Amino acid sequence: MPRIAGVATATPPHPVPQTLVEPFALNLFGNSDRFRRLVPVFQNAKVDTRYFSKSLEWFSEPHTFTEMNDIYIETALELTAEVVTKLARQCEIKTTDFDVIFLISNTGVSTPSLDARLSNRIRLNPHIKRIPIWGLGCAGGAAGLARAHDYLKAYPTHRALIVAVELCSLAFQREDLTKSGIISVALFGDGAAACLMVGDCVPLGSSLHSRPSTIASLSTIYPDTEGVMGWRVTRDGFRVQLSKDIPTIVTTLVKKDIAELLGSLELSLDRIRHFIMHPGGAKVLAAYAAGLGIAVDQLHHSSEVLRNYGNMSSATVFFVLKRYLEEIVEQSNDFGLLGSLGPGFSSEILLIQWK
Repeated sequence: MPRIAGVATATPPHPVPQTLVEPFALNLFGNSDRFRRLVPVFQNAKVDTRYFSKSLEWFSEPHTFTEMNDIYIETALELTAEVVTKLARQCEIKTTDFDVIFLISNTGVSTPSLDARLSNRIRLNPHIKRIPIWGLGCAGGAAGLARAHDYLKAYPTHRALIVAVELCSLAFQREDLTKSGIISVALFGDGAAACLMVGDCVPLGSSLHSRPSTIASLSTIYPDTEGVMGWRVTRDGFRVQLSKDIPTIVTTLVKKDIAELLGSLELSLDRIRHFIMHPGGAKVLAAYAAGLGIAVDQLHHSSEVLRNYGNMSSATVFFVLKRYLEEIVEQSNDFGLLGSLGPGFSSEILLIQWK
């Protein structure tokens, strides 16, 4: 089976404590009744710090969609070049050794796609296969890993590079006083991650011998849930749409999907030791725990990533995965589930195993 060889992460240079975001938002949005009713979301988000592509002061001035998208392209390329270079060094290979790149991003628009632009920033294989993925939102990270798994089963001598870069802060809209808009101000941050997956025939260095294999995946689109999550594209940019029903969907449907995936492999949920879940928010993590019948403490890595970085859309699950790779250093035959949710409304689940 394909193996996950390594993960590298990066954030932009502007750390923003939550203690500064709430008064900033109060000053920007005004002391309206609507905003006062939503102020508790800044505490309830369970986020201490996030990283933004620009300083907090920059967001106090209006900016056009064109300006924000230009910043998205430039900053995304800087972060992507950083994480890919860092990943190659970590895995003791060259940046020209990747055979395919899955590049996931949902928070800006670029043609040529970011993977093509990246080849002009760092040296890549000129014949690298390019698979850009857009529109999967928070589910994009797990989806990228799952699609790389499928690819490597067909090409066992190849190395797959999966990159996720999201600059959620650049979707901020000053006039958006909807509940979804305020929640996004309290929850989302910017970050990038790169992951190397290798086929069966690619040897790993001795320092990477305990890396997990990917076993199987399950993709699900839930009917009649199109409006649960997504972007509304306006003349000013992306406007976030979030439904209050997301935690309920997690609790009621995701367990069913996980049971279906495990059942197809004659496994039961009690065989799963590690839960590598995308921390969409504190309520989503609580819903995962309730739906799976596990203690919230079993999602502590997801909670810590949420606390220290916020929700970085598709990139976030790689930050969680990195913590597991650093924690589990011995071969143990443990199973893990990696999962995330996104627009559609949809879920992506991947079963992995340390051998």
